[in-house]
Amino acid sequence: MRVTSPPDLRPYLRTLDAETLADLLCAQADRDPELRHSLELRAAREAALQSARIELDDLTARLRQADELRLIAERSLQPLRDKINELQLKEQAARISGEQFIEQLAAAGVDEAELQAKLTPDLKPSYLQGEVTRLNNAIAALGAVNMAALDELAAASERKDFLDAQSADLNDAIGTLEDAIHKIDQETRSLLQGTFDEVNRHFGELFPRLFGGGQAKLVMTGDEILDAGVQVLAQPPGKKNSTIHLLSGGEKALTATALVFAMFQLNPAPFCLLDEVDAPLDDANVGRYVRLLAEYKDETQFIVITHNPRTMQAADAVYGVTMQEPGVSTIVGVRLGQMEPV
Repeated sequence: MRVTSPPDLRPYLRTLDAETLADLLCAQADRDPELRHSLELRAAREAALQSARIELDDLTARLRQADELRLIAERSLQPLRDKINELQLKEQAARISGEQFIEQLAAAGVDEAELQAKLTPDLKPSYLQGEVTRLNNAIAALGAVNMAALDELAAASERKDFLDAQSADLNDAIGTLEDAIHKIDQETRSLLQGTFDEVNRHFGELFPRLFGGGQAKLVMTGDEILDAGVQVLAQPPGKKNSTIHLLSGGEKALTATALVFAMFQLNPAPFCLLDEVDAPLDDANVGRYVRLLAEYKDETQFIVITHNPRTMQAADAVYGVTMQEPGVSTIVGVRLGQMEPV
């Protein structure tokens, strides 16, 4: 027996319209009860599916409407949320301002009870606002706040303390120096006055010895001894008292010699060089000059440049420059006491 599969009718059924297909199915159902039952079941399920779709569409529409209402509600809630945030910020700012005001009142030492007593109910807000405006204007008139002012003040204070210490040290040093200068001035005045008086005394003693009489003295030309000059007043025998500028050349030489030897008596030097001091002197004055040299030769070695024979006779040794041959100088030395060449 050979079994053959029924032909595939699906391509043919696709070409039929719905009404023709329904008629064919009804005709076939009349002949096949099982098919009829399947068709009825299908119809029932399609009806249920259609009802479910309708209900789904209704629910979808209601859900869309609810979403729209939710969006509308959310849009209406946003201003409220913004208002709440704004109020929260204001509340926080007010709380911080209150804390700052409390700290400022505490720092200023304000009695809160007394301040509360002044805030009476009849106190008008306009008055307080006017006071606030006045204070703000006063603060604005002060200018911008320098945030580095405290650091600058600290640095300036530290610098001032340092400069004050330096100034105190300088003032102490100035006081010490002024005391030292005052002491030095006193000692200098005392020493200079003593030296001047001593030299003046010796000068007054030596002048008559060199001149065979007369008198001489030293005179200061100012009230302050440290700034004053010294003037020599000499009066040779038989002349009026006058300054040294009015004396002759020989008198000036003898006066200067007396002054030099007056200083020598105060502080003798080991050597003394005299260059033709006796050139303007006559024989009598040369004799007195030579005797004065002889008195001091034990304390001071004198080197005398002279052309005067009397002065050479008083020397212990004589050194001369001679020219035995033309253009050739020769030094000749003689000790007069032994008359030996040296």
